[in-house]
Amino acid sequence: MPATPHDQTFSGHVAIVTGAGSGIGRATAVAFAEAGAHVLGVGRRAEPLKETAAAHANIEFLATDVCADGAPVKVVGAAVERWGRLDHLVNNAGATAVMPMAETDKQTIVDLFALNVVAPSLLAREALPHLRRTSGTIVNLSSTYGHRPMAGGAHYAATKAAVEQMTRSWALELAADGVRVNAVAPGPTRTDVMLHAGLTPEAADDMYAYERDRIPTRRIAGAEEIAHWILRMADPAGRHATGQVITVDGGLELI
Repeated sequence: MPATPHDQTFSGHVAIVTGAGSGIGRATAVAFAEAGAHVLGVGRRAEPLKETAAAHANIEFLATDVCADGAPVKVVGAAVERWGRLDHLVNNAGATAVMPMAETDKQTIVDLFALNVVAPSLLAREALPHLRRTSGTIVNLSSTYGHRPMAGGAHYAATKAAVEQMTRSWALELAADGVRVNAVAPGPTRTDVMLHAGLTPEAADDMYAYERDRIPTRRIAGAEEIAHWILRMADPAGRHATGQVITVDGGLELI
């Protein structure tokens, strides 16, 4: 659930949220802003980012491709220049791909790893000096398929498995610096990610219906529910939690 207007847990903090133009990224940017943070929403498309920024006065945006050369310097520099500090990096931008083994395509694999693994790594590297100064946090977005097999989506699952191992390894490496690193692994969540993966709206609805019937709680999560857990992992009150992957999937991984 989003923060209430009276919850100012992140007052004075600065957060970067990638993939902020829609879905979980937009919900996370709004939740941080409602909880008092200044937020830089990052994404490739300016128009959706403008809609995100219009949702709260504390949100500003930067339209850029996080995979582009120089993007980490540009993104982190923009936040620090605006507000003088950086407390939280949310690596939410990502892509999925439905690609059975028989249809394996080299460029699709390269693009998946570039966005889901390489880009967050380079953003984290650029953010690190600032996060050390604020005892800040990194929250990575994984998926239930980061630790469960996905028939027809092996390479997407592999990128998320990499994200989970990066999370644990960075947490161990940075603990002495006071920087916490955690991940949130959503289950099926109603966003436009399936449409970007090439599914038609009808096919996406069919997939959501199939997943809903498999989830023990019998429901698909909303983006705001995932944003709630992202903020909880960044919350200063949780300063003893690091290296954790929090699965939010209605119990799907239990079956």
